[in-house]
Order: sequence, then structure tokens, then C-alpha cells
Amino acid sequence: MAGSQYGKIFHISTFGESHGKALGVVVDGCPAGLSLSEEDIQEMLERRRPGKNLKMTQRKEGDKVEILSGIFEGKTTGTPIAMVVWNEDQRSKDYGEIAHAFRPGHGDYGFFAKYGFRDYRGGGRSSGRETIARVAAGAIAKKMLLELGVSVRAKVIELAGISLTEDRQKAELLAEQKILSLREQGDSAGGVVECLVEDLPAGIGEPVFDKLDASLAKAVMSIGAVKSVEIGDGIEVSKSLGSENNDAFFLEENDSPSFEGSLRKGSNHSGGILGGMSDGSTIRIRAGFKPTPSISKPQQTVNEAGEEITIAIKGRHDPTVVERANVVVEAMTALTVLDAMLENLSARLDYVKRAYRR
Repeated sequence: MAGSQYGKIFHISTFGESHGKALGVVVDGCPAGLSLSEEDIQEMLERRRPGKNLKMTQRKEGDKVEILSGIFEGKTTGTPIAMVVWNEDQRSKDYGEIAHAFRPGHGDYGFFAKYGFRDYRGGGRSSGRETIARVAAGAIAKKMLLELGVSVRAKVIELAGISLTEDRQKAELLAEQKILSLREQGDSAGGVVECLVEDLPAGIGEPVFDKLDASLAKAVMSIGAVKSVEIGDGIEVSKSLGSENNDAFFLEENDSPSFEGSLRKGSNHSGGILGGMSDGSTIRIRAGFKPTPSISKPQQTVNEAGEEITIAIKGRHDPTVVERANVVVEAMTALTVLDAMLENLSARLDYVKRAYRR
């Protein structure tokens, strides 16, 4: 299977299945000297761990990470960092009745058409549990970005069609009630996650095929349940005028020795990216998640024998993936931004001289 690697310089390779022995990731390209421990990784993994409340799958997994290589005396060595999380609470029998059916909303048929074979136990590689590896790698990327003064944070801004941007406490209660009601009905809901990248210098990214917004869109869209990605104003720009959409530049009085350190924008319709490169303002990304496709309501489908059948999916599934997925958006964003920053070190001669001139 191709496509389990991501990144050019800060490069990750993920492995494992939902109902296999373990899931893991090998991170290559992390510079030596970064303080790193299993606790640093675990903090992010806790945010996507299942079973924390009734809005999540009740699969009981500790999701405890083990670092197998690349760390010595609490610091990265510059060699590949291998991490693994062992599966502890699989119930493969839950999938026995639908082992040969193509579940609506899943990748079952695509896998069958491509390989002539598929792992029906939770979707195998296409399971949401695959994201453990992304989050573990993203935790390292986030820690290194903090060393560079860049922060990445994501949060749910819409859940089950309810906006959480105003009077969040009340809105979260309404959304929770709706999600639990849907769970009782055997149904599910989607939502929207917003991710902000703050204090990223201008000029990160490439102007043609490897535009920063294009790379971020690919990274976030690669998360299983994501069906839309917006940067800045997103689709709303199609309704605005040029005079409305353009972000005016101005100079802010400060102690910066150059105008670049004083340049600011009066608005941020661009979402922090112009011409494929960061413009020095906050990068704003929104990811639209579809409803969890594993629902217990009867659904019509076809099996591998070519027969039309009706199925009801059993097992322990999230009535919405959004609350656990926000940290995955954060991880993929961090991985993409860090990789682009490392690649940018070769963009100018003065950067190279600064690194190597004695």
C-alpha cells in the first residue's frame, strides 16, 4: 500500500490497523537536541482517546505510547523516532455479520475494488483509529514549533449543526443533548473544526504546486472523515468584491529594524496565506467533518456476492467524530507547517550563511 508517508524533511511513516496488534509511526528528520518524553506525546493522545464521555465510542483503550528509538537522555538524537501504541480492546466479532457487506459511507468498496481484499474489522487502515499515529507525530512537531515561537491550536466551532462560536457553554449543552438523542436513534452527526497557526513568519510555503494552503488542504483532507477544507474566508470569497476581500497593509510603530517587522494587515480575509506563502498574520483553517458512517439504523447496501441486503452496524462507534478529531487537525497542521519551515531554510543564501558561516 502506497501513501502511508507524509512530509519532505520532517517525514513520517505510519503503520497498523484498528484491530491489529498495534498502531505506530516512524518520524524521520527531527533535529537532534529537542527535549522529548513519552509524557509530551501522551498529552496530545489523551485528547483523541475514546471512551471519555457518552458522545464518544465506548471502546476502552489506554492509548499509551511507547517511544522505541531516537531519544537519549531525554533529547532527540537526530535518528528516526519510532513510536507505538498497542491495541487493547478490540471486538472483531462485532463485525462478523457484516464481514462481506459494503458499509454505506465507508471505504469498504474502494478497498475491495482496489485490492480484491479488505480488512473488515473496523476498516483496517481506513479506520479513524489510524489517526493515533498522526497525533503522536504531530505532538513532536508541535513541541518543535513552540521552540520556534509558533503555536498551533484547534477547537470545535460547530457540532451537529449548532454553532459554538457564541455563548459557547449554552451551545455545547444543546449540541450534547442533540448528539445523545441521535445516539439513541442509532444515528450520528458531523461538525466543523477550526485551527489557528499564530506567529508564523511571512514567506513560509512555495508559490506554485507546493503552496502552503494547498499543502494544508491536502494534509487536513487526508483525515478520514473530512469532506471540506477552507482557508480564511473560504467559500465566502466567491460572494465578495475585490475591494472587500483584499487585506490592506499598514506599518505599525515598533522597535523593528526593518519594515518587514512592522508590516501588518488591517483584516485577514486571506487566512494568513497569499500567493501560496504565509503573510505573517494568523493562519485560519476550517475542516468540515461528515457524520460518523457507522450507525445502527438499517441501511441498504450490497455484499461481495452481488446481492442487495439491509444491514444495521453493531459495535461501539462515535455518534460524532468531531470532538476527538480536532486534535488530529491540529497534528496535521503542525506537521505541514514545520515541514514547510524546515524546507524554507534553503530559500535564501543569507539563511544558509547564517547556519554555516563561522
